Amino acid sequence: MTTNGSVASGDLFFFYGLLKNGASGMPAHIDLEAGGAFLRPATMRGALYDLGGFPGVVKGTGLVQGLLYRLDDVSLAGPLDAFEDVVPGDPAASLYLRVRRDVLDVGGKPMGETAWVYWYNRPVDGRRLIPDGNWSR
Repeated sequence: MTTNGSVASGDLFFFYGLLKNGASGMPAHIDLEAGGAFLRPATMRGALYDLGGFPGVVKGTGLVQGLLYRLDDVSLAGPLDAFEDVVPGDPAASLYLRVRRDVLDVGGKPMGETAWVYWYNRPVDGRRLIPDGNWSR
């Protein structure tokens, strides 16, 4: 598992929460439209939790629904990491870790691609599981 590694132009990201195109709470200071392209709906394996105003994905066997995004402007990687509270060089202090995971189609079949995803890095005890894996706010 690659954690918080170098991001290259053309890398794929899997957005399942506030970074999804049109999501309530999407950061206005990060111009995702100009810095890449939202490609298509996709899924990945995990468990999605409601963390109170934003979601987090952790290890699990369910399907988490999201959008696949191609990052063209690598200068956006730093602001994306900062938005997700990734602390460079200090995984223990990071709220999320940027990790590579296999991407699946909407039916859960492998696509032969991997994408960066912001993986929640805290316990989810007492948090509400989102059973259908879809953060819809």
